[in-house]
Amino acid sequence: MALTIRPKSNGTVPIEAEVLRPDLCADKTADQIRQLTVQHGNRARPLGECFEIEGDPRDEQLVLEGDFSRTKQIGQSMQRGRITVHGPAGMHLGAEMRDGEIDVQGDAGDWVGAEMRGGLIRIHGSAGHLVGGSYRGSASGMKGGTIVVHGDAGNELGCGMRRGVIAVTGNVGDFAGFNLIAGTIVVAGGFGIRCGAGMRRGSIVSIGTDRQHPELLSTFRFDCEYDPQFLAIYLRYLRASGFNPDHAGLNGRYRRYSGDLVALGKGEILLRDSS
Repeated sequence: MALTIRPKSNGTVPIEAEVLRPDLCADKTADQIRQLTVQHGNRARPLGECFEIEGDPRDEQLVLEGDFSRTKQIGQSMQRGRITVHGPAGMHLGAEMRDGEIDVQGDAGDWVGAEMRGGLIRIHGSAGHLVGGSYRGSASGMKGGTIVVHGDAGNELGCGMRRGVIAVTGNVGDFAGFNLIAGTIVVAGGFGIRCGAGMRRGSIVSIGTDRQHPELLSTFRFDCEYDPQFLAIYLRYLRASGFNPDHAGLNGRYRRYSGDLVALGKGEILLRDSS
């Protein structure tokens, strides 16, 4: 039986619970897990005062049941194991994680997978701002791994991203791929303003209709129209990770634009020809 955790109340005071990690709990008894410390507002409290805990942690399977929208840092820095959240999750979900898998059957807050280095995060609802992004003052954001969002995502998706893949089935906010260093962002829905601003390398792929494509900044240059074969490999990988948009797929003709020319200018934005 997996380790199952439920909130004791649905209060408005946030809880910082970076101890909710399957690898951290695996070698502990239930009583030891209850004594782990979380930050509840301005107070340090034992985990067992805020959550009901039952089950066996040894299989490194952590199941969270209920409303965790006020619980921050779930799975932060985790190195292995699996977390399943049956409900919404709070900010900083899977931030700085190195491996493992997180599956959220609901919405998630800001900073999902911020500066993560490996692993897989699936959000079956929508996510907030700065998915896979960098914290303020950091040199780079996401450095590896995969994030799949089945709903919408907020502003600055993949901000400062260096490696990895982010795929969003719905719409994204403003500044998608802002200061992108490398890595790949795939979006099936629409975009906000200033997509790819400041990007140096990497790829932003819009697989939606022409109406959903981003309005590009003047610092992006049209290069060509072609059929990028590498996207077939990405499609197989993303489908295995749970990304199945309604569109026919990533295959087909694309218009390629390079930029941002005010930065290094070696990035690319690919717009799928949906005609």
